[in-house]
Amino acid sequence: MKILAIEDEPIPAAQLTAVLKSMGHTVELVSNAEDALLCLRDGKFRVVVSDWRMPGLDGLDFCRILRARGGDYVYFILLTVTRVVKETRAEALAAGVDDFLEKPVNANELGMRLHVAERILGFTAQVKQLESILPICSYCQKIRDDEQYWQDIKEYVAAHGGAKFSHGICPDCYERQVVPAMETRGLVAPPYPKNKT
Repeated sequence: MKILAIEDEPIPAAQLTAVLKSMGHTVELVSNAEDALLCLRDGKFRVVVSDWRMPGLDGLDFCRILRARGGDYVYFILLTVTRVVKETRAEALAAGVDDFLEKPVNANELGMRLHVAERILGFTAQVKQLESILPICSYCQKIRDDEQYWQDIKEYVAAHGGAKFSHGICPDCYERQVVPAMETRGLVAPPYPKNKT
């Protein structure tokens, strides 16, 4: 996995990077949350391992910003020097932290957390894929929404994607529908109009 590591102290940063690389991960190391936000712009990192106490934005502030921006889910592991107390853990969970790990980092503990992260990210990818599949009636082409209501495809797309529709007739439907309808009325259908270039 591609992992973004945020650690401002040189020795813990080197240790964290070495452990992650020894597990076969690709690591980008930055020393502050501001640089981390720049790294996350292109969406190539789905896991963040961040120190809690840093100059400027701390790990919790960074996590709050990350969660507020939306987009693909990023699994967030927070590193702390002391054992996380109950009140602090509640604050971190409210900020959007997924997991905690004490420093110095234990390779086995980190490996287990990353295994869970990989599994959860796989599940979120499956959910995203399932959400992109729209149930559509084979006969009338109505779409079923999340509340089990069937609605016209044009209304659904306009409501969810903001698109508007114009109407036309494709060449196949012109031949199957328009030409026979005109012939039954004794009319000769003109050739299907060619695209203007």
